[in-house]
Amino acid sequence: MPTQEHEYLIELVRNRPSLVATLLAGTGVSVPTFDEARLGNADFTDCTPTEYRADSVVILCKEGTPVSAVVLEVQREPDTRKRWSWPVYLSTLRARTKCPVLLLVFCEDSRTARRCAEPIEMGHPRWVLHPIVIGPDGIPSIIDLGWAVDQPELATVSAIVHGQSEAGLGNILTLFEALGQLPEEFSEYSDLVLSCLPDFMLDKVIRELRMAMATDHPRSAVVRAWLAEGRAEGKAQGMAEGKAQGKAEGKAEGKAEGKAEGEAKAVLLILEARGISLPDEARARILACTDLHTLESWVRKAATAESADELFL
Repeated sequence: MPTQEHEYLIELVRNRPSLVATLLAGTGVSVPTFDEARLGNADFTDCTPTEYRADSVVILCKEGTPVSAVVLEVQREPDTRKRWSWPVYLSTLRARTKCPVLLLVFCEDSRTARRCAEPIEMGHPRWVLHPIVIGPDGIPSIIDLGWAVDQPELATVSAIVHGQSEAGLGNILTLFEALGQLPEEFSEYSDLVLSCLPDFMLDKVIRELRMAMATDHPRSAVVRAWLAEGRAEGKAQGMAEGKAQGKAEGKAEGKAEGKAEGEAKAVLLILEARGISLPDEARARILACTDLHTLESWVRKAATAESADELFL
């Protein structure tokens, strides 16, 4: 089952698909000019029993025509099976979109990044797949407030990746301050970051935020309310209690809920990207659904359905 650490980048890409273009540009890859980035169908299963499903697919379009398609994969550890499935993803997506395709692999540790970057020999002369891999060293350290406000998703990735050690405290505080200057829908990024921090960093962040508030230093209104409500202590206490009393159970339940919510949002985003309007009752039904099997079915249907009625058939 995917972990919170696995899901956070996928969730950020769902919120802003153009994030993959930003990450690619940071690796030196030339990204074609585009005026729209939209989520694509990540299901590459064919008529055989083998299931092929990427973590995310983003299609970059110019004037409504795909100019590049990106398969995004998140790897927490080396997996030799991916050396067989990644070429399937690319060839299927290329045939589907009729445009150039790219494979972008995000790894949270350098060892996994090195393994994933190894060339994949296809067997045909001069046909070799070189995965584009971003490890922790490839994620910029964002401590500039203006940059964080302009690129909140990238700043969130920066806060999570670099916030695993004390050296990344500035990344976290910069993001939280930026959230105070952004619309309310971005406030959930603070919880996303905190859920991925190790315990010692969570405690340190809470202390630093309280000290900053005590000196009237400008700080995110989101975090100000978060602290005032006592959510900081509650979260830290909950994590500690979870370790002592069935943490695995709580995490499993939380992951399932997060997965369901993410799949529901994916359905809505895909339909929105395709210009399919939904009645309020259909939207409410999708968001209220917690059955992963049903939601995954809707995600697949959303890629081709022409109406809400077709989605629910």
